[in-house]
Amino acid sequence: MSAISRRSLLAGSAAFAAAGSIALPASAAPKPWSSVDHRRIHRWTADTWTSLVAMTDEATGLTADNIGRSVRNPERSGYTSPTNIGGYLWSTIVVRDLGLIRRGEAHRRLSQTLGTLGRLHRHRPSGMFFNWYDEHTGAVLHTWPSDGGPVYPFLSSVDNGWLAAALIVVSNAGDSRVAHLAKQLLKPMNFKAYYDPNPPGKPPGGLLRGGFWPEKPPTPADTVEGNYLGVGPNVFYTGFWYDTAVSEARIASYIGIARGQLPPVHYFAKWRTFPASCDWSWQEQQPVGTTRTYYGVDVFEGAYTYRGMRIVPGWGGSMFEALMPDIFVPEAKWAPRSWGLNHPLTVRAHREHGLDDAKYGYWGFSPSSDPAVVNGYREFGVDAIGLNPDGYFSDEEKTAYDADDKTCGPGTAPNPTYMDGVVTPHASFLAMQHEARHAYDNLVKIEKELGAYGDGGFFDAVAVRSRKISERYLSLDQAMILGAIGNVFGGDIVRRAFCAGAIQRQIRPLIAMEQFSAGVVG
Repeated sequence: MSAISRRSLLAGSAAFAAAGSIALPASAAPKPWSSVDHRRIHRWTADTWTSLVAMTDEATGLTADNIGRSVRNPERSGYTSPTNIGGYLWSTIVVRDLGLIRRGEAHRRLSQTLGTLGRLHRHRPSGMFFNWYDEHTGAVLHTWPSDGGPVYPFLSSVDNGWLAAALIVVSNAGDSRVAHLAKQLLKPMNFKAYYDPNPPGKPPGGLLRGGFWPEKPPTPADTVEGNYLGVGPNVFYTGFWYDTAVSEARIASYIGIARGQLPPVHYFAKWRTFPASCDWSWQEQQPVGTTRTYYGVDVFEGAYTYRGMRIVPGWGGSMFEALMPDIFVPEAKWAPRSWGLNHPLTVRAHREHGLDDAKYGYWGFSPSSDPAVVNGYREFGVDAIGLNPDGYFSDEEKTAYDADDKTCGPGTAPNPTYMDGVVTPHASFLAMQHEARHAYDNLVKIEKELGAYGDGGFFDAVAVRSRKISERYLSLDQAMILGAIGNVFGGDIVRRAFCAGAIQRQIRPLIAMEQFSAGVVG
């Protein structure tokens, strides 16, 4: 159970009292914060932190992937990942700086977790961490705790990206003793281990693989043996790359470029959309846009059109893909002609989809627990702003959207009828960085009308028509909530810590040069 006391909650009230005068992201218009209930925001923050504490093993400081509804007697999942651990680290910084816990408690928690990380087994040539550990012992998993099925030790590029991001935050967050530990953990992590400089059939510039296995697994069959580092034995890479710009994987790209492990041209090697050609007619709509050249690479600055907006899509049209990296990098401010256009429009598309198109009455769609399946998990999104032809859907029934495109043929579902929509609170908290008041109002409705709230904060997801609730907490989603709160109500707590030094020097001018084809039509 959380060590937060009533006294420590009251001590944090000063930080929240200033929320009405904080500087919102450059892309957001001024909001009427005077009418926001700051005690409610305070309660949401404290309860969310309570769930993260409940997920964290008292002996190791490692945070489990998830727990059920109880935070007093938590049943932890039995496994954790670099992302889960990183989320706890940056969340600790947020609640410390908002005044919910004292600096001494934050130091103790950070030191414990970083100390355990230093003892974990990792891939020595790359310095990367394995994807699944037992949160109680710190051992690399070889069988799933739930069913005893096999786990083949794997090292994910994006999961290591989130842990590296957290270590950078801790390194710059004002505690010199834990900063030293974080820097020592970060130092050997080399993202070149994932970097394929010449992926076949892709634009030039090189891409990150999804990850690798140190030893060939029996599945999947499409592994690729190789060694991009040129150090140590060969490994077995995933058969796919992260090849779309609107993706959570850009956090790993930012870190690798800033640390000199990846070339800057890599940033422009990813699809904004696929080409506007009927050879690519399997797309759900024909993109529009202009080709521009950066670092000698011709980039088709494509966009999809939805409800009068032109938006650079993610793979599935989810809030997580678009906005989780934005917790760390002030992309809208640094890149006003690209992310500064796209982020607010992505949020608006989610809001209009939920309220006006699907008429759910609520909005915010992102991978989360599935209310229809006990302990289930599924990708949710706005299909119309996703590249995936199979779709991330916004409802349980997987209602698909396919635009009526006259160029390459008629669409199969230009005007679908949506059913039992599934919203996740973390999507609204991510959106709060761009549509603060709309997101706040949506969350109040999710709590009060749908009842998707417990002792550990918002439950992970809720189906709006059946009113089925996934009554559990996921550490990643709770950490996204606290990261967004830290930025909106704490004057960019996470961004300021992450962007010190090389990140700002290398990444700000890189992303500033691009111009998306995003905007409002007409």
